[in-house]
Amino acid sequence: MKRKAGQDRSITRNWRPATIAVRGGTARTEYGETSEALFLTSGYSYDTAAEVAARFAGEAPGMTYSRLQNPTVEMLEQRIALMEGAEACRAMATGMAAMTAALLCQLEQGDHVVAGRAAFGSCRWLTDTLLPKFGIATTIVDGTDNQAWADAIRPNTKVFFFETPANPTMDIVDLEAVCGIARKADITTVVDNAFATPALQRPLDFGADIVAYSATKMMDGQGRVLAGAVCGREDYIEKTLLAFTRNTGPTLSPFNAWVVLKGLETLDLRIRRQSENALAVARFLEDRVPTLLYPGLASHPQHELAMRQMAAAGTIMAMIVDGGRAQAHALLDALALVDISNNIGDSRSLMTHPASTTHAGLSEEVRAAMGVGEGMLRLNVGLEDPQDVIEDLDRALAKAGL
Repeated sequence: MKRKAGQDRSITRNWRPATIAVRGGTARTEYGETSEALFLTSGYSYDTAAEVAARFAGEAPGMTYSRLQNPTVEMLEQRIALMEGAEACRAMATGMAAMTAALLCQLEQGDHVVAGRAAFGSCRWLTDTLLPKFGIATTIVDGTDNQAWADAIRPNTKVFFFETPANPTMDIVDLEAVCGIARKADITTVVDNAFATPALQRPLDFGADIVAYSATKMMDGQGRVLAGAVCGREDYIEKTLLAFTRNTGPTLSPFNAWVVLKGLETLDLRIRRQSENALAVARFLEDRVPTLLYPGLASHPQHELAMRQMAAAGTIMAMIVDGGRAQAHALLDALALVDISNNIGDSRSLMTHPASTTHAGLSEEVRAAMGVGEGMLRLNVGLEDPQDVIEDLDRALAKAGL
């Protein structure tokens, strides 16, 4: 493909975030299309046998197979890298493919991982169940306790792995402090930044080494496709991660990449408006439910830290009701506008009961240690008029006895 003039890094590195989200990584064919082209192809043809041999040997530029390279996917990778401030990015089929690959590509038997206790249920399955099967030890710590990270380090510790904000407890990890602890000990930090996206928080700016995403969430933002991404230094992406993904195949489809490209164009607009809506909803709920966890409120125990790290507090919050699962389910069943759904980042407001959905695969003891009780509900605030969301929640709360 012919590259559009102005796509070299000497120019794109000076673009501001809103421009990068719309134009970063764009490549155009000879037809001069304005929207990114969708390349639905599994393979590529070559003029000569010598050419294909040179490509496979890494001696000539060009693509060889869509499990490794695809023009549409490559545009998405370049755009996310630019938005993140990373040297390189590798797109994945799903967010969990991204988390799994980011860890396994650099770990081996005998290594040790320290992970934050508050995490998406599948991420805790990785640390608690999958990694130990390969002889990789894990230690779970309270991610909000900086000293706990330092105390957990062993001579064989290779990775710190955490989410901030965490799903669904909204715990905030001090990025600068924890990444600084890791760097002094030559430990790699892997940060799940799906709740914030680079529009609200860039962990690399605080010293993180690798940032992983479920691009299914805010990056797509409209509940359409599954996607993931891993960002970091070029040597890590090209020499460590690429070998893993080449041979295990967590490949993002070109169509899904194209959809996420379209989502990125409006990411900044959506996440900021949804954050404003979420703050309005949180202010209402703060006076109606026993416990509300939203970093944008002064009542959140890490509000000041969150506001130092994030441009806005995001779209997600958690509430805790006293009546356990029965009352939580009654509230969900009484909703008329807000959908019952275990997804997040959608332009629609969604609510779920983590203990019976996203974290159902964990034991009751693990959920309790994480702070995911039977009375917890997670709310994703969308792009609807926030007053309509508030009125729907008000009716549902009343029906649920709150």
